[in-house]
Amino acid sequence: MSVRHPFGAAIEAGDEDAAVATLSPDVVFHSPAVHGQYEGRETVAGLLRVVAGTFENFRYTREWRDGRTTILFFEANVGDRDLQGVDILDEGGDGLVAEFTVMVRPLSGLQAVSAAVAARLGSS
Repeated sequence: MSVRHPFGAAIEAGDEDAAVATLSPDVVFHSPAVHGQYEGRETVAGLLRVVAGTFENFRYTREWRDGRTTILFFEANVGDRDLQGVDILDEGGDGLVAEFTVMVRPLSGLQAVSAAVAARLGSS
């Protein structure tokens, strides 16, 4: 599926730099896979690169938009775990992503993502 939101389109094209360019300098990232929140474009960019290296067979399956909020539905694998998730992108007045929330299911998929991300962050 081809998504219209610039962040999703950049991810589909494998262009991480273009995806990062859609983020506000003060973007805030939330996810159940990481403790707390991450703030700032460079911090979030680093985390996105780690997560991108963790997912296998990543693909967006649907897109939904309401006002300044876009939800991108995705499927992927981490090891032998299949997972589904959503990227919730809330834009600021400048059109850049000000808040970025990722939710993943099922619990076993979330646990696989958390473990893989922790292992990559620990080795960097």
